[in-house]
Amino acid sequence: MPTDPVLVVHGGAWAMPDEMVEAHIRGVTNALAAGWRVLERGSTALDAVEEAVVIMEDDETFDAGRGSFLNRDGKVQLDALIMDGATLRAGGVGCVEHLRNPVRAARKILSESPHVYFVGEGAERFAAEHGIPLCRNEDLIIPREVEHLGKYQAELAQRDESHHGNDLFAPSGEDATISHDTVGAVALDRHGNIAAATSTGGTLNKAPGRLGDSSLIGCGCYADNESAAASTTGWGEPIMKLVLAKWTADRIAAGNLPEWSAQEAMNYLKQRVNGHGGIIVLNREGHIGIAHNTPRMAWAYKTVKKQEAGVVRES
Repeated sequence: MPTDPVLVVHGGAWAMPDEMVEAHIRGVTNALAAGWRVLERGSTALDAVEEAVVIMEDDETFDAGRGSFLNRDGKVQLDALIMDGATLRAGGVGCVEHLRNPVRAARKILSESPHVYFVGEGAERFAAEHGIPLCRNEDLIIPREVEHLGKYQAELAQRDESHHGNDLFAPSGEDATISHDTVGAVALDRHGNIAAATSTGGTLNKAPGRLGDSSLIGCGCYADNESAAASTTGWGEPIMKLVLAKWTADRIAAGNLPEWSAQEAMNYLKQRVNGHGGIIVLNREGHIGIAHNTPRMAWAYKTVKKQEAGVVRES
């Protein structure tokens, strides 16, 4: 018996200023439309999350694909993961510098490789060998982010001078005012299968080679038909420490509703490791959870009966 499809997407959780709200809502709504077209024609949840994420990677509003944050050396380094709940197959790429749509490469790994994860040059070589064109790193950089990095590095230099290297002001420090526009999607298809995908440019001014939670299986992304599909966004290091996407899916496998489990995950993130971010979750029954412990998170969802998008989710 066919299942009614469901799609949920997110576009980052942080203290989003008022002037950026409209672009974020438009961006997640466009991603929702692209993914929904896939589900509507009877294709897989895996196809749907890939297409939804590609739209956001191509949208300069978000920290994914072109327009991502620059690392300390002024380069874009991208990470992505996609996972199939029916088979537990997954594909991930980390620290790639020459791929416009890292989620496309992740999907190729899932479909055509015995491995789960490729990084850097090896990931790019695999992508090129499987028909995904490479681009120049400069093609992923936009003036807004060059300016953003310059301003941030100047502020850090000033802080270091003022506080003589006090660790409280180290570049590794994070707060909810720094943008975390990581993107992700979770879907349920007509066949009753779920899938998840997450893609990011990482944190502003990150050390070259730094990997966040987004592309790590069970941390920023997870899908299992026996529990749930989840995608997170936010400060990566605390999320990694808790393997938060899998932790949330396990709560759902134990019988808790996604809505409750998503909120519990955010409470756990804050209480245990003082982390901040957001999460979207979906189970095979089509129940969804959307939660964040930041002032705002861009999100949207669609079912056969309802569509909604926003930046604040009331619990």
